Amino acid sequence: MDDFWVFGYGSLMWRPGFAHVETMKGRLFGYRRALCVRSHVHRGTPEKPGLVLGLDRGGSCLGLAFRVPGDLREEVVTYLRSRELVTNVYLERQLPVRLADGRQVEALTYVVDRSHAQYAGRMDMAHAAETVAASHGQSGPNNEYVLNTVEHLEALGIQDHWLKGVAKLLPRHPV
Repeated sequence: MDDFWVFGYGSLMWRPGFAHVETMKGRLFGYRRALCVRSHVHRGTPEKPGLVLGLDRGGSCLGLAFRVPGDLREEVVTYLRSRELVTNVYLERQLPVRLADGRQVEALTYVVDRSHAQYAGRMDMAHAAETVAASHGQSGPNNEYVLNTVEHLEALGIQDHWLKGVAKLLPRHPV
């Protein structure tokens, strides 16, 4: 069975949770990283939802692509589905990713379902920061999630100016 690729744009980049044999920066065109998913469990509650990342239409997204041995396909896809499809706010897709070395590969990725009730749409930085600052879920404060994401992106040499702008508006001490 042939190896396959998985594209990560958020926590999957620094905590993939699955075996892989190669990691390379890659760009997905037609989608952008966005705080566009209302979190009702991990970073918020149904009464006060937080915001987590999704891939939304438009622009492009620089992330990491992971090459997974083909004999681990079933195990890794099962793991990713249990991690990403808990509330079905994401759609599983095979999309072309341009790797840093110029190769183009088809990668398994998860894009936001704009018709899902948890889809928050496009927000300005101030509204996103206000929502994040006021939210806390089972996995901790929403502030922590955004600040940690920005820190990890910067450590990987990936700039996300919009997300960094939201982070700058957040209190440094979680709610």
